[in-house]
Amino acid sequence: MHTLLEPASRVARLLIASGATLAVAESSAGGLISAALLAVPGASAYFRGGSVIYTRQARLAFGITQADMQDMRSSSPPYADLLAARARLRLDANWALAETGAAGPAGNRYGDPAGHACLAVAGPAHRSRTVATGSADRVANMRAFAHEALALLEEALAQHG
Repeated sequence: MHTLLEPASRVARLLIASGATLAVAESSAGGLISAALLAVPGASAYFRGGSVIYTRQARLAFGITQADMQDMRSSSPPYADLLAARARLRLDANWALAETGAAGPAGNRYGDPAGHACLAVAGPAHRSRTVATGSADRVANMRAFAHEALALLEEALAQHG
């Protein structure tokens, strides 16, 4: 987690300076994104909430239906975009960050290898990115996904800001 504190601190400064709020929806990062952001003092000024959306049941509880998922699979750029948009809407935030992927040690049922993740930012600026670590190390991938997600959010905030 220590490697995530510096990018989380930079993101926090940008959010606080602009008075913006953030929602997080993550999957394979397992809560590391939210934990890093909440470790920064003053998080209550910007952090609206976060969810680990790891299963179909969690998607349904988060308001993502089978109809929403038609012609879409998780661990894909369109799903990351949907997840970010839904988090932003449900938590009434200015910005949302989403991550979905396959941490490992094996790939997912869609054929993506371990180390594959899709990231998306929804808000006044939109960004998305696909990450491929090439590693089967679950913990290292979780950290890498969280780090890349925070970097993507920082880019969007700086671009808009």
